[in-house]
Amino acid sequence: MLGGFELTDATDVPELGSFLFTVRDMHGEHDEAILVRCADPEAAPPEGAVLDSVEADDADGDDDSSEPLAVEAWINRCPHEDQRLDRGQGAAMRDGQVICPKHGSMFDSCSGYCDNGEAKGTNLVPLDLEIEDGVVYLTDDDYRLVGAGGIDDDDDGPSSTSHIGF
Repeated sequence: MLGGFELTDATDVPELGSFLFTVRDMHGEHDEAILVRCADPEAAPPEGAVLDSVEADDADGDDDSSEPLAVEAWINRCPHEDQRLDRGQGAAMRDGQVICPKHGSMFDSCSGYCDNGEAKGTNLVPLDLEIEDGVVYLTDDDYRLVGAGGIDDDDDGPSSTSHIGF
């Protein structure tokens, strides 16, 4: 095992959506984070992307291919405004981008960069990961794993005034 905290099997990270988990920072404060698949594991991975050769769903939904699976972890918050990206049902995603539910800004699932909308020019806050034998580990020195799920799964999170529906 690596010197980190076991999150989940890489194949359990949804193709569209996110795996929500809670971390504690070095000051003892709890925060939520999301684990997402990178948009195109066939493309050259961005610096920092975590790759592993594990069974990944191919286009027809069968588990009959073995191709690199890239995953990334981000703090579950839009940097433009304190808005949760995943409110407990998985982050909205489209074309390899995580969508902020409040203003519709889209963040690249591999780099965390936003090039549109209210959050243009910002980046999601990354967390360090590694994959070993198909299992994703949180290896970030600044965060400790609290557990799967959100901080308060009974809380619906911040309200949104967005007219955008997903």
